[in-house]
Amino acid sequence: MRLGANPPRLAVGLIRVSTAEQGQSGLGLEAQQASIRSFVAAQGWTLVAEYSDIASGKDDRRPGFQAALARCRQLDAVLVAARLDRITRRAHTLSQLLEDGVSIRAADMPGADDLMLRIYAAMAQKERELISERTRAALAAAKARGIALGGDRGYRPVAGPDAMAAALARREAAERAAHRLGLELERLRAEGVSGHAAIARALNARAVPTPRGWGAWTHTTVARIVERMAQAAVAAGRS
Repeated sequence: MRLGANPPRLAVGLIRVSTAEQGQSGLGLEAQQASIRSFVAAQGWTLVAEYSDIASGKDDRRPGFQAALARCRQLDAVLVAARLDRITRRAHTLSQLLEDGVSIRAADMPGADDLMLRIYAAMAQKERELISERTRAALAAAKARGIALGGDRGYRPVAGPDAMAAALARREAAERAAHRLGLELERLRAEGVSGHAAIARALNARAVPTPRGWGAWTHTTVARIVERMAQAAVAAGRS
């Protein structure tokens, strides 16, 4: 090593799955670990520790999460996760960590700075709140119509699938897709692709599904996603 050369930045990996995700998610423990290690290597950093939790991202008392934070503060290391929501699902928790000087990066958003991380966290939290509100409203409406709620009672319902529940599921899927597409748009911009039409062409070339899951991207579709991100940014700035 040359005299005066800066040592590589240190990084601490954080991996999380919820109990329900085990065996079901495409982003399990091993996949997250591989994503973190690949990202850290690409940055030229040194991975000094990895911590994991099997718990909800709403629980900030997770032992792995707390241990990872302590190690980051001890070594002035970067906290790295495969996705931002693997660290926390609470926007205010993320903002507080950044305010406290904890450096955070997500492998699926290599070009995201602190402001972008705050915006994405606020968008994700708002979408979850909206989904929760709609789910409660749909369940209340179903109960009012006399539909039995709860788990499998050992028989098949006489009535067919509930239209409201199906519509709710489609909306939830669309909102999750919009969040993922927002990340894809930022990656394209980081690569120098700008303008709604150019972004639409790039998304089509990469075979990225549209919010509806079919059809081609247009400049109008891109503009709607960009507008939604801007609205989330304004909301995050007011909170």
